[in-house]
Amino acid sequence: MALIAVSGHPGCRYEEVARLTAHRLSFELLTQSRIRTLTDEQFGADARIPDKAYTILVTSLLGRLATVNHIVYCAVGSELQARHFPGMLRVHVVAPENIRIGNLMLDNRTDRAAARQLLLQLEAADRADRKAKFGKTRATADLFDVVLNAETLSSEQMAGLIETTVVSTGLKERGYLSAAAEAQLQFQMRFKLARYGIVPPGNITLRRKMFAHQSEEMFANLLDFYRIAWEYEPRSFPVQYDRDGSVLESFTPDFYLPEFDLYLELTTMKQSHVTRKNRKVRLLRELYPKLNIQVFYQKDFENLVFKYGLAERPVRA
Repeated sequence: MALIAVSGHPGCRYEEVARLTAHRLSFELLTQSRIRTLTDEQFGADARIPDKAYTILVTSLLGRLATVNHIVYCAVGSELQARHFPGMLRVHVVAPENIRIGNLMLDNRTDRAAARQLLLQLEAADRADRKAKFGKTRATADLFDVVLNAETLSSEQMAGLIETTVVSTGLKERGYLSAAAEAQLQFQMRFKLARYGIVPPGNITLRRKMFAHQSEEMFANLLDFYRIAWEYEPRSFPVQYDRDGSVLESFTPDFYLPEFDLYLELTTMKQSHVTRKNRKVRLLRELYPKLNIQVFYQKDFENLVFKYGLAERPVRA
């Protein structure tokens, strides 16, 4: 996927640059208002997003959009999403104070004194927002790939330069985020969001089966608490046949998460059994390359237990 992160100093009109860039490249534009709309759709209109959960939420939203389109993401701190999306171009728009004051005068139809005061307020709000969400009040130049100066460049010219950079780097030729990568990303982000009480309405599984191992029941408790719908051992996949085509060996993943189209397998047993199970998982991936499966090993499971308190989680109605 291609992700262009556009941010800038208050009064630089970097929002306009982002909009023009998205239009020229036919990318989807993700703004603060769009983030709020998508959050309401997924988690409900009453969902409150703590500052510390903001980057997690944006990662989840970007992942969902990135399976069907390339994206221009315009927001304060947008450059900090790079670690989850390697196909990224980070753009920052700057300008001298007099240019920014002039822009605010025109945009708000006010005099210079009022525009100067407004700029001070916007800069203070920008620093506070960055501090609350990212722990730092300012972004340093090394966080960006391209820095554009609005003193002599118009918004249209800056969008043109971004387009040229995208073409020259081959960024637009990148494929969209795969369904398998998106499924695993969403699963990880859902756990993190739920720590802040951000869960979608509904999505809880009624118990109908006994589990083969206590760890599976503990994991099911976690999925229920975080409102992630699941199915227990819903399907077996043949992984080995004899010469006549009869099935010699099958593999049945522990869980299926229909929301993410993702199978999960827990391996919390001794090493000899884990080795045999790994062989089956390898065969499964070879025979069913479009199947999304994620394996949790002993250490992964223990991390979940201690981090999220699986054994202590009640089923949430």
